[in-house]
Amino acid sequence: MAFFAVAGGLITLVCGGELLVSGAVKLARRLGMSSLLIGLTVVAFGTSMPELFVSLTAALQKHGEIMVGNVVGSNIANIGLVLGLSVLLRSLSIHFRTIARELYLLLFTSSAVVAISLLGCFNRFYGSVFLAVLILYTCQAYKTGKSHEPVSSQDKNKTIVTDSYFVIFSLCVSGLLLLALGSEIFIDGAIAVARFIGISDLTIGLTVAAVGTSLPELASSFSALRRDQGDLLIGNIIGSNLFNLLMVMGTTAVVTPFVIPVQILIRDLPVMICFSAGLIPVIVIHHGLSRLHGLFLVLAYGGYIYTLI
Repeated sequence: MAFFAVAGGLITLVCGGELLVSGAVKLARRLGMSSLLIGLTVVAFGTSMPELFVSLTAALQKHGEIMVGNVVGSNIANIGLVLGLSVLLRSLSIHFRTIARELYLLLFTSSAVVAISLLGCFNRFYGSVFLAVLILYTCQAYKTGKSHEPVSSQDKNKTIVTDSYFVIFSLCVSGLLLLALGSEIFIDGAIAVARFIGISDLTIGLTVAAVGTSLPELASSFSALRRDQGDLLIGNIIGSNLFNLLMVMGTTAVVTPFVIPVQILIRDLPVMICFSAGLIPVIVIHHGLSRLHGLFLVLAYGGYIYTLI
C-alpha cells in the first residue's frame, strides 16, 4: 500500500502541477509576457509548487531531512535529468546574456545556503530574506522582460475569447488542490517505504521525492520542445531551481525553522553548485547545449544517484 501511495501521490502531484502551469501560462499570455519570462517566472513558480507542498508537509511532520533533500535533490535532477534528457532529444541554442542574471543569482543563492548551513539553523530571518529576494527578482524580471515578445492584438483577442479568467482561475485552483492532496499522500507513502526498505529520510528526499517533484519540470520541458520553445525550456529549468531555493526554502523556514544536515553540506550542495556553475562556460563557449552535453549531464546524474544508493 505504501508503494501505491507513493505512485498515487506522484500522479496527483504531476496532474496538479500540469493544471497549475496550464492556467498560469494562459494568464501570462493574456498579459503579453515573453516565452523566456514565462519560463523564468510563471512556469517556474508552477512547477516548483510540488516541491513547496512536499517540503512543507515533510517539515510540519518533523521529517526535515526529506524536506531539505527534496529541494537540493530536485535542483540537481532539474539540470542533470530534466535538462539532460531534453537536450538529448534536441540541441538548444541559448544566448548567455538572456539568462546570465538568473544563473548568477542561482549560484549566489546556492552559496548563501551553504553559508547559512555553516552558521547553523535556517531560521525565520533567513527565510524572510529569501522571500524578499524572490519578490524583488520577480518584479525586476517582469519589468525588464515583458516587452521582449509582444503579443499581437489578433492573438490577444483570440486568447480572451477562448480562455476566460474563470477558466484560468479554475485551472489554478484545481491544480493547487491536487498539489496539496498529492503531497500529503506522497509523504505518507514515502515515509512508509523508507521504513520498509530501511533507507534514510535523507535518501528518500534526494532520490524518490526529488525525481517525483521534478516530473512537472520534465513534462513542461518536453512540451516546450514539441512547440520549439527553447527559451521557455531553459527559463523553466533555471527559474525552477531559483524558486526551489528562494520560495520553497524561504517559506519553509518562515513556517518552521530547520537545520541542514552535515551530509548534504559536504556532498549534495557542492554537487548542486557544480551542476549549475558548469552551465556557464558551456553556454558561453558553445552558445547553447548539444546532445553530447545532454549525454554528459544524464551520465553525471546517474553517477550521483549511484553514490546515494
